[in-house]
Amino acid sequence: MPKVAVYDMTGAKTGEMELNDSVFGVEINEAVVHQAVVMQLASQRQGNHATKTRSMVRGGGRKPWKQKGTGRARSGSIRSPLWVGGGVAFGPHPRSYKFSMPRKARRLAIKSALTAKVNDGELMVVESINFAEPKTKDVVNFLGNFEAPAKALIITADNDENVAKSSRNIPGVKSIGTIGLNVFDLLHHDKVLVTKEAVAKIEEVLA
Repeated sequence: MPKVAVYDMTGAKTGEMELNDSVFGVEINEAVVHQAVVMQLASQRQGNHATKTRSMVRGGGRKPWKQKGTGRARSGSIRSPLWVGGGVAFGPHPRSYKFSMPRKARRLAIKSALTAKVNDGELMVVESINFAEPKTKDVVNFLGNFEAPAKALIITADNDENVAKSSRNIPGVKSIGTIGLNVFDLLHHDKVLVTKEAVAKIEEVLA
């Protein structure tokens, strides 16, 4: 089982913790991780792009000239896609980009991302993370104790309102509960700070 150090909020080491092999020590599957990231980003796309076909463009109801005898190419409408100001032949239309993955594949992707963070030394376990009130300065000091880089992810067992509000004004810093754990956030941030209670919940769900 992989072992990681446990710290308090001041950055002082208080002990060690063994992590579950089936969650934090799996064989990393890059293909599944990539698919999970693509799925997450695709679901965020609005998909509201639109172009007008020839039937949607105003005008063009009258045939511009007669079919034969003019010496010009035959034409039925000035709103043909061949004409300037005409409709678009194969342009984009509103659509959904969402797709889904099997639950086992989604879980494997999260396990792979967690394992990669442990292997790279980018996951740190904290005894607990509590703030008396929403205050950005408290999170700045907290991250400074761990010499965290600009992009840091804080994971608490539940959605802690004080932690979330204190961190949302800092660019690159994000706070989530275990229920919002996802592959993109794990990979996007350079340091992951997770509470002991959150680790227990993650292992309970994913093991």
